[in-house]
Amino acid sequence: MIKINLVGERKRPAAPGPSQLKGIQEGANVGIWALAGLVLAGVLITLGHLYVVNGKVKDMQQQVAEAEKEVKELEPYIREVEEYKAKKAELERKVQVINQLKTNQRGPVQIMDRVSRALPELMWLTKMEVSPTTITVSGEAFNTNAVANFIENLDRVPEFQEPILRDTSQRGQIYTFVVAFNYTYQVPQPEQPEGAEAAAG
Repeated sequence: MIKINLVGERKRPAAPGPSQLKGIQEGANVGIWALAGLVLAGVLITLGHLYVVNGKVKDMQQQVAEAEKEVKELEPYIREVEEYKAKKAELERKVQVINQLKTNQRGPVQIMDRVSRALPELMWLTKMEVSPTTITVSGEAFNTNAVANFIENLDRVPEFQEPILRDTSQRGQIYTFVVAFNYTYQVPQPEQPEGAEAAAG
C-alpha cells in the first residue's frame, strides 16, 4: 500500500544572511554606546557635584581663616575691654563700700544729735552705749524734773521707741539715772539728679 503524507513539510527557518547579521551587530553596538554614554554622564555629574562641594568647602575654610585672623587682630582690644570692665566693677565696688561706710557713720552721728537735742537744762550725760537696736544712756541731773523732761523729749523722736527708766538714785543734790530705749535708723535714699523723676515718669 502506498502512503501519501498530506501534511506539508515544515519549512526550516532560514539562516540569517550577512545583512541581517550586520544589523544585529550594529544594534548591539548602539546599546553598548548608549550604556557607556549614561555611565559617562553619571561620572561627569558626580565630578561636577564634587567640584561644587569642594568649592563651597574652600570658601568656608577661607571664611573661617579670615574670621580667625580678625579674632587674633581684635584680641588686644578684647583684653583691653575686659580689663576696663574689671576695673570698672572694682571701682563700683569701692564706691559702694565707701557709701556704705558713710551711711553707717551718718547713723550714729544722727543718733547723737537726736539725744543731745533731747537733753534739757540742768542735765548732762556721762555714758552712752549703742547696740544694733538699743541705746542706753547714763547721766546726772540736778532734779527729777529734768530726768522726766529728758524721757519725754526722747519719746517725741520718731526713730526712738518708748524710753524706759531703768535706774535712778540720788547722791547729795545730784540725781543719777539710766534710760534705755530701742531705735530704728532709716537709711537715707540717695538724692536723684534733677530731671530724673521726670525721665522716670
